[in-house]
Amino acid sequence: MYCPAHFHEDRAHVLIDLIERHPFAAVIRLGEAGLIADHIPLMYDEAEGAAGKIIGHVASSNPLWQVQPGQEHLIIFQGPSAYISPNWYPTKMESGKAVPTWNYAVVHVYATLTASRDPLDIVSMLNKLTDHHEATQPDPWRLSDAPEDFIDRQTSRIVCIEFAIKHMHGKWKVSQNQPVQNRYGVINGLQGKGDDAASIASLVQQFGDRAGADS
Repeated sequence: MYCPAHFHEDRAHVLIDLIERHPFAAVIRLGEAGLIADHIPLMYDEAEGAAGKIIGHVASSNPLWQVQPGQEHLIIFQGPSAYISPNWYPTKMESGKAVPTWNYAVVHVYATLTASRDPLDIVSMLNKLTDHHEATQPDPWRLSDAPEDFIDRQTSRIVCIEFAIKHMHGKWKVSQNQPVQNRYGVINGLQGKGDDAASIASLVQQFGDRAGADS
């Protein structure tokens, strides 16, 4: 990924936060016929003495889990993004020297995959996923809410996958290369334009403050 230094992000807690907020990932690997991408909801899981792991599951008919040991995968977690109009830059009014752009945040994870069809591993993984995603529900759903034979049939059709993280990095392109007046122009311009726009406005504010503190 092309990433100028002022957009580079490698702080683990920032990367993990984006993964947790935007868990629907693209998993890319090299297959016999070329590059293959799968789109899967995944979850970051801490691992002692390691960079952590990414867990999830796929249908047993999905060839993703039948990979060679040690094969590297690229997992992309796409965060918020928004179009940025040059009309929002005060400096455009002065010189006209401004063009449109796109702000976004993204995490790339490089990892190796292991898979398990052991029912105990699958149930453990499913409990982790449902506990995580149901945490905000007023009455969280649990595996035990469904009939046991039904869950047994469902789990027999899936495979537990676990990605051991080798390294990860991110790109936060949120107007850090713009002067402070343009950053505030972007924040104002994004107001009222949807959830992603509001998230990008918050990141422009946050990372602009960080740039000022680091200077």
